[in-house]
This record gives sequence, C-alpha cells and structure tokens, in this order.
Amino acid sequence: MSVRVGILGATGAVGQRFIQLLDDHPTFDLAAVTASADSAGKTYREAAKWRVDTPIPDGVAEMTVAETTPAGIADADVDLLFSSLPSGVAAEVEPAFLDEGYVVSSNSSNDRMAADVPLTIPEINPGHLDLIEVQRDERGWDGALVKNPNCSTITMVPTLAAIDRFGIESVRVSTLQAVSGAGYSGVTSMEIIDNAIPHIGGEEDKMETESRKLLGEFDGAEVHLHGADVAASCNRIPTLDGHLENVFVEFAEDPSPAALREAMRSFEGVGSLPSSPDQLIKVFGEDEPERPQPRLDRTYADGMGIVAGGVQSTDAGAKYNCLAHNTIRGAAGASLLNGELLVEEGYV
Repeated sequence: MSVRVGILGATGAVGQRFIQLLDDHPTFDLAAVTASADSAGKTYREAAKWRVDTPIPDGVAEMTVAETTPAGIADADVDLLFSSLPSGVAAEVEPAFLDEGYVVSSNSSNDRMAADVPLTIPEINPGHLDLIEVQRDERGWDGALVKNPNCSTITMVPTLAAIDRFGIESVRVSTLQAVSGAGYSGVTSMEIIDNAIPHIGGEEDKMETESRKLLGEFDGAEVHLHGADVAASCNRIPTLDGHLENVFVEFAEDPSPAALREAMRSFEGVGSLPSSPDQLIKVFGEDEPERPQPRLDRTYADGMGIVAGGVQSTDAGAKYNCLAHNTIRGAAGASLLNGELLVEEGYV
C-alpha cells in the first residue's frame, strides 16, 4: 500500500528531519511540501537551508514549495499530512486542513492536552487513537488530528510505561536538553557555550501534563490522567542532539534495580510499524553506570529508540537516566510513527 503524504512547514529543522525519514519509506510517498508565503513557488533546494547530515533526497530538491493552505496542496492528492509548524501558526492553520478532510499527524504543541485529541506514542497508548471518533463528533471535522508529545516527554514516558507495573506514585525528573531542541536559531553560541540554562519556557508543564495523559486510561469517551504526581526541571546544555534525563520514581511496590532493568529491556516495540524498533528501550547494566551519553547513544535504533541506564535503588524508590534523539524520536520520527499507526488502524 502506498500513501501519498505532505509536510506542513517542510523547510524548518523538524521538516527537514521529516524529509530525511521519509526517504525510501516503505509506505509513504512524499507528494507535497509547504512553507511560508515567502518560500512558496520556489524549489525546495532554493527555499530550505538544508542542515541535516545527509543530502536532500533525490526528487525532493526540485519539488515546488506550496503555500501552507488547503488550496496550496489541492492538486497533490495527499492522503496524510505531517505538521512541523510553530504552535502559534499550527493553531490557526491545522483546523483549515481538518475542515477539508485531511488527516494530520502533528508535532506542533497546540492541542496536545485537548480532551478530544489523541496524544499518542504507538508503543505506549495506541488505543487512544480512537479519540478520533469523539473528536469528529464534537468538532464536525471530516479529517482527524493526532499529536505526538514533547521531545523531553517522549524520552521519559516509554521508560515509565515499562515500569508502571510496579505502581508508579510519583516522578521527579531533571533534564539536560540539547540545543537542537530550540531550533537552529533558538539558542545563540554566546548563551550556551561554557554554560547551562536552567529554564526552558513551557517545557516543565508539558512534561508534567503530557506524561500523565500518555499513561492514562481511555474509557471509550475520554482519557483519565494517570494518578502519579509528576514534577520536572528542564535545563539546556551545550550538546547538539540527544536529551538526557535524570528520573526519580516512587512506587507502591519495592522493585529491585534488576527487576526495573528487565521490565524496560523487555518492553516491546510495535513490529507491524516499520519505524518502531524491535527493542524499544536499550538498557545498560550496573557495570556501565556512566551510560547513556548523548554523543555515544543518541543514534540507537537509527535514532528511534530509547536508552536507559544507571538504575539504582533510593530510600524512596529508584532512580535512573534515559536518553533519546530529540529531533528524530522526539519530533519528526514520533509523528512518522503516528502516521504509520493511522494507516494500520484504517484512519488513512
């Protein structure tokens, strides 16, 4: 089955990752790329300052960039859209596509916590996708909107889902986030070299709320948030890619570090989705407490996996470290996986 797809906001950092990941995809054929009015009408090569570490795929460089409107892609015969628009723009633009019947898998942060919008990680909560039926009834859309979580949230939540069998009661997390998470121009060299910035606007709230929605229960009509108390401290550090996070968890039970490592290690991917790793979480043992590290481990499973290590008991529960590639697994790759799930479940 071949599915024609488009990218909204294709010239930005995440849009470029989408293009890289869609190259030679077994299901998706890229049929449309959009950007701002200033870029519309140019070839993609002319419009995009390409910064990904592989060349622009054959066939994409000479594609004509369309305006980010339904009329702009009307002739492209697109079945599914991936959105990497800034959240303020997406909040205005995405509904126009949904009204026209498009299915949108979006990385943009707007509407992630809306009651009728699935916030989905396919390996964690694929059943939440059925919120689309509620969404269509309530909003009158012919299309459908699915969101993936924030890049820091998606690094932590798979590990929590793996160990929730022990009854997670509270989570404390401190993040060490790469500069690419702020976009190419988001943090200047004068700010970040020889420095760390102990605040990322809005990031802490996203981790604290999105994680509870992702781990929550869907009863067929609404998602009931997970009952754990979650608190986050988010920090920017001078690494290029890969968010490293220090997680502290309290449980109803008293699992050993070995039990926690095994629970994470055995947590399965979604084998039917081509972009989901067979082993979602790679876990380092007690003999390698210095891992994971961004430079060494961010490309695990082509950047689509999660890496954990440093699992230890504490007086209150346990602590460990986890890592993921923030622009692959944490952004474009997450939306790509949701698109694959939408196809598998018959929404596309």
